Amino acid sequence: MSQVLEQADTSVQYAALLDARIRQRTAGITVVGQGYVGLPLAVELALAGFRVTGLDTDGGRVTGLNAGRSHSPDIDEDELAALVQEHRYTATTDSGVLADSDVVIICVPTPLRKSKDPDISYVVAAATEAAAKFRPGQLVILESTTYPGTTEEVLLPLFAARGATVGENFFLTFSPERIDPGNRTFRLRDITKVVGGVTPACSRLAALLYEQIVDKVVEVSSPKVAELAKLYENVFRNVNIALANEFALMCRRLDVRSREVIEAAATKPFGFLPFYPGPGIGGHCIPIDPSYLAWKMRLNGYEARFIHLADEVNRAMPAYVVELVAEGLNRRQRALNGARILALGVSYKRGVGDTRESPALEVLAQLRHRGAEIAYADPYVPAVAIDGVLVNAVELTDEQLSAADCVVILTDHPGVNYRRVVELARLVVDTRNATWGVPVPAERVIVL
Repeated sequence: MSQVLEQADTSVQYAALLDARIRQRTAGITVVGQGYVGLPLAVELALAGFRVTGLDTDGGRVTGLNAGRSHSPDIDEDELAALVQEHRYTATTDSGVLADSDVVIICVPTPLRKSKDPDISYVVAAATEAAAKFRPGQLVILESTTYPGTTEEVLLPLFAARGATVGENFFLTFSPERIDPGNRTFRLRDITKVVGGVTPACSRLAALLYEQIVDKVVEVSSPKVAELAKLYENVFRNVNIALANEFALMCRRLDVRSREVIEAAATKPFGFLPFYPGPGIGGHCIPIDPSYLAWKMRLNGYEARFIHLADEVNRAMPAYVVELVAEGLNRRQRALNGARILALGVSYKRGVGDTRESPALEVLAQLRHRGAEIAYADPYVPAVAIDGVLVNAVELTDEQLSAADCVVILTDHPGVNYRRVVELARLVVDTRNATWGVPVPAERVIVL
């Protein structure tokens, strides 16, 4: 009986000590992974007064961060440099810092394999390293998007093997990242955090930490609920984008501009949320995360039909865009083979330089395979590999617009004068409705 009471007292002491350190902002925090998720989180925690270390395997990135150079559109370099100078933020490649950390937050990539199976090797590597450096009293939080069950089925055993007892001398939680790179309206501090701990004490401590930097934290009953919440968010977007894409195909057959229909439907104040068509889906979440859930459900004997259908529709869009280009050139008695194509934008979304899973790259690769001469202008992407060939960006000049047989708007970056594009280009294929509101000559402009 006395041994049980002693263990209970010890677990309370660990939780109380960590609670106090978080409230006093004296807890040492290591954020593993300093990419688009980890760096903004690390900076926000440092701004709140915590001593934060950014752990990353990329030596060049670490060197740049310690010099105050930001690779994220969401991080101001002057702000980062000040945090480095004040020793509130330090980047390192040395995993030894994990042993001295009160809190370890894992923010590493979770890509797909070519087979569309989840690749959680980065998560496993980070968690294995953290478990090897485990000391009693630590809070470990996984933010990387993954399949439901990862936190308890993969991470928990790694730490248990090192003597960690969850809820007593070790606290484990999943809290999905919700960062939208380049979004100036909803930044990290504005977005509600969801936390799901293995035990109530785990959830409580993680919620307390995030309460220091965000306005609202919602605790759910388990890591699996939190993991599924993140996947559902992106499945929702994936399916609705696919619906908008298919709707655009129908509208085109009916000779109606899909944007006008969607804008009209969006005047309804309830029961409708507008999504817009495009050349496909890209980025770190929407093309990948639904496949994590579909894979997990296959293991449980269930086929996620909406996910598969949405993926099929969205991945067919680059080929459809190429056909629009060919159709437009054909009307002008010009073959796609040998045509000069100028693409506006190659990043996956407006206002950022991230080309991960960008449908623009697939469009350009297919155009190149069809014999077109391709060039692109993108102020955020100076060079990019297209079908294995490095292509440098060109400056968007009147001469470039006039010389192209077709201008394809693949990313609607701000700051581009689309009226001027329409005026000068011989043919425009607009996949982003960037020319919305511009008088469009039907014979020269094709809008998705």
